Amino acid sequence: MGSTAPKRPAAEQIYLDHASTAPLRPEALVAMIAVYGGTWGNASSVHATGRRARALVERARGQVARLLAADPAGVVFTSGGTEANNLAVFGAAGAAPARRHIVVSAIEHHSVLEACLALGRTGYAVTPVPPDGDGRVDPDRVAGALRHDTALAALMLANNEVGTIQPVAAVGRACRAAGIPLLVDAVAAAGRLPLAAGALGAAYLTISAHKLGGPQGVGALYVAPGRGLAPLFHGGAQERRWRPGTENVAAIVGFGVAAELAALELPATAAHLAALAALLTEAVLAADCGALVTGPLDPAARVPGLVSFAFPGMDGDALLVYLDLHGVAAASGAACTSGSVLPSHVLAAMGLPPAACRAALRLTLGRESAPADALRAAEAVVAAARQQAGLGRRPLAPTPQSARSR
Repeated sequence: MGSTAPKRPAAEQIYLDHASTAPLRPEALVAMIAVYGGTWGNASSVHATGRRARALVERARGQVARLLAADPAGVVFTSGGTEANNLAVFGAAGAAPARRHIVVSAIEHHSVLEACLALGRTGYAVTPVPPDGDGRVDPDRVAGALRHDTALAALMLANNEVGTIQPVAAVGRACRAAGIPLLVDAVAAAGRLPLAAGALGAAYLTISAHKLGGPQGVGALYVAPGRGLAPLFHGGAQERRWRPGTENVAAIVGFGVAAELAALELPATAAHLAALAALLTEAVLAADCGALVTGPLDPAARVPGLVSFAFPGMDGDALLVYLDLHGVAAASGAACTSGSVLPSHVLAAMGLPPAACRAALRLTLGRESAPADALRAAEAVVAAARQQAGLGRRPLAPTPQSARSR
């Protein structure tokens, strides 16, 4: 069957893949260009040019720390969220060599889950904790899995595929009572949910700049006071020797600007994204095109702006291609695995059958998204699903006025 919706020029594409990467904020770009054009020194050098670069790095460290409501001294700049998560997992294990047990949720990002499994191949015992059908991990199950020899527990703040917000604070209290450090992957939550490392009970917390309007290739690991960390790399004194190597000053500056703006705009951004997600979700479900919402239906239980659908029995790759050809950029799951032919490990852990896990769509709106984008995306999703189901094109049912006004 041929396409049933007019194709949209690539230049006019509706971008709904902010969970993979968000557009670089103009303010961050301007700040980065200023670095490249002027303060280009090595932040480790003691001369005036180096000192100016160091001042910019430290200013950005403070901006990132304020987003996390944390001490700037604990902020370690990395090349992104994947490195930050690996540094936390292997660094925490290396700092407590006598402890040989790891507790990790079964729905963590691969940069956490696979790092823990890599430790398992070296003799660590790894206890995965499954979620419920909404993708929520029970804090009591995490607490029950902790042992006297647990080196680290890991639970993300919001799932990057289905958006479920996790009960991190409750897990943090249990870990603190047991004297066990907790890693909180906040990459999918940054800029969309409040981040307060102390209130969450995080010993380690990770974010990535490009998820909130900063440049790609830079992230941060926050290390709480008193927590140890064994470095992955050696050969320099940068970043308290936890992450040696010449700092990427321009990228760090852009990160800092994006973090500061994300903190200032958070309430308005979260409300805007939640309203658009409700509009998109209700339009798709009203069309009765075979879509199932994955994750919680309660908007308050999911990260603002992330919508996830499963289409049992359909071809997920074909859905994505259709959307792309008709002007909607979407994803099937985590950006680093969306090209895989394997079912989503998150959806599988939630109990969805393989036929549903292989046909999932993740649509993530951003601060620049508009209501018209949500409605046009919903129309394209419905058309794609009906094309596969052989139902033909039918008009979308009207979206309830209540959803439009929220």
